[in-house]
Amino acid sequence: ILGCGRKRVWIDPNESADIAQANSRKAVRKLIKEGLIIRKPVAVQTRSRWRVRKEALQMGRHMGPGKREGAKNSRMPSKTIWMTRLRVLRRLLRKYREEKKIDRQLYRSLYQKTKGNVFKNKRNLMEYIHRVKNEKKKEKQLADQLAAKASKDAAMRAKSRKDELKKREKERVKAQKAAAEATAAAKKAAAGKAGAGKKAAAPAAKAPTKAPAKAAPAKPKKK
Repeated sequence: ILGCGRKRVWIDPNESADIAQANSRKAVRKLIKEGLIIRKPVAVQTRSRWRVRKEALQMGRHMGPGKREGAKNSRMPSKTIWMTRLRVLRRLLRKYREEKKIDRQLYRSLYQKTKGNVFKNKRNLMEYIHRVKNEKKKEKQLADQLAAKASKDAAMRAKSRKDELKKREKERVKAQKAAAEATAAAKKAAAGKAGAGKKAAAPAAKAPTKAPAKAAPAKPKKK
């Protein structure tokens, strides 16, 4: 009726007379309902000593040479250690890639380095990632500075070239003006010389055209 063995059945000793009169299953069920017959709970082994031992093992107790059975690699296979470490590092790389902390190219590079046993643990991997990111940041800053300097130098060269062209244009205009003035002065001088020559030649041409002076009367010859 209770669904258990005899050892787990408890009968109230104070009500043994009433229990002895029960000669049917119905009467037994009534006694069970009244609490005169009950089913004992399953006996459970205490785990307090196990918890104490587990804490000691976590601190390294009970792990001396006398407690070890099997070879080192059989107790903790090197392949298991490698798989565990590799999975931890790859999980970290995936997390950083999803959070956009590293790009696809850096992820692939670090994935190959992890496979090549470059990093011993997560700390080494994180330090390497920070170092690479700082180097990239410095390179970018340097490239930006060089680009800004190049653009500034180009602007200054363009400005100096523009000033030089303006200066050359002014000098060319000034030279043309001076040449024009010199040409004009030369023409004026040549014209002045030609006028003076004409004036000098005019009196010389007019001198023979003057009337000759009257000759004195000839004296009579003496006989």
